[in-house]
Amino acid sequence: DSSPYIQAHRNKTFVINFGGEALQTDNFQTLIHDFTLLSSLGIRLVLVHGIRPQIDERLSKLHHPARFHNRLRITDEVALQCVKEAAGLVRVEIEAQLSMGLANSPMENSELKVASGNFVVAKPIGVIDGVDYLYTGAVRKINSAAIHAQLEQNNLVLISPIGYSPSGDVFNLSAEQVATSVAIALKAEKLIFLTEESCLDSVSRQLIAQLTAQEAQTLLLKNDDLLDSMHQPLNAAIESCNAGIDRVHLLNRQIDGALLQELFTRDGVGTLISATPYEICRRATLSDIGGILELIKPLEQQGILAKRSREKIEMEINDYWIISRDGLVIGCSALHVNTKEDCAVLACLAVHVDYQGAARGQRLYDQAFEQAKNTRLSKLFVLSTQTAQWFIERGFESCALENLPNSLKALYNP
Repeated sequence: DSSPYIQAHRNKTFVINFGGEALQTDNFQTLIHDFTLLSSLGIRLVLVHGIRPQIDERLSKLHHPARFHNRLRITDEVALQCVKEAAGLVRVEIEAQLSMGLANSPMENSELKVASGNFVVAKPIGVIDGVDYLYTGAVRKINSAAIHAQLEQNNLVLISPIGYSPSGDVFNLSAEQVATSVAIALKAEKLIFLTEESCLDSVSRQLIAQLTAQEAQTLLLKNDDLLDSMHQPLNAAIESCNAGIDRVHLLNRQIDGALLQELFTRDGVGTLISATPYEICRRATLSDIGGILELIKPLEQQGILAKRSREKIEMEINDYWIISRDGLVIGCSALHVNTKEDCAVLACLAVHVDYQGAARGQRLYDQAFEQAKNTRLSKLFVLSTQTAQWFIERGFESCALENLPNSLKALYNP
């Protein structure tokens, strides 16, 4: 199952963001192992780490208040000193973990090289709503050429959430904004946020597996009380998708192996956010024929569907609709219109066994039924061996062989 993804991800650039909380847990080493494995599989990695809890810890020891406005830290001179200390310590700790190569460990002989640097040019946010953010900044520019140069040398790039101005000032940045800006500048294939919790539906409390950027925006508007740990990644995902990043993933880092499960299985374990729907129902094209044949072959062998040759499907490809999920054909149907005999035939309605039970068959049926109605033909026929009841429940009636149109009689297999 993983093989197609290993090939597809090779030499692609992924930007991964994780909070400073990750370093405070016992399983951070496991995450490091996952990063190392991704790099060994030829994925070009850029890691952007956060430092919020480390800053708060230092401010607390100094009995200095941590001030926020609109979910952003107000960075005064004391806080800036804590930012510098936290960024330096966390960066060194991550580099040390990535440099391990103990025998009999997952990182044996990894020899992973890590590159850090002044890749982020920043500017001060300034005064907003009467609030001076002081040394809190925003990304002004990403030195993408320098990052690409490191990636070309098979180095892993590690970026801290601080930026530098041409005047030599240092600014505290949002790690999510840095990750977003880096992904956009590099035209990364994926942007991944390792979050502290899963993105759940507020009513059912079930994982939201997929969102478009527009749906993510609606989710934010309806759930203003979302924690920063989810609010900021969602905002960043929307911005990234609108700027041309194809896929943004939100993964609960508490799930062991979440990164590998998300990247190397079709359904993953996190929330995928994309500019366009991840699963779509559309007209089939010639490039879908292989997927259609693979889908219907087991059903033909079981006698559920009539056998169709590649040539026949190719000739009738304009009659087919498919449901595509991340490039895989998981459902199909065909509507063959016969204007001479004033009828249409619904055929080859199939859904992959792993994706049944979620109304995908109904979706294909509804699409075909609407299309049949729009043709203003008087009858819609379907031939079935084992699923007649499903069609009867949707208003079909049994008919005798002699009532079939001549074109169907010629195809009928006793």
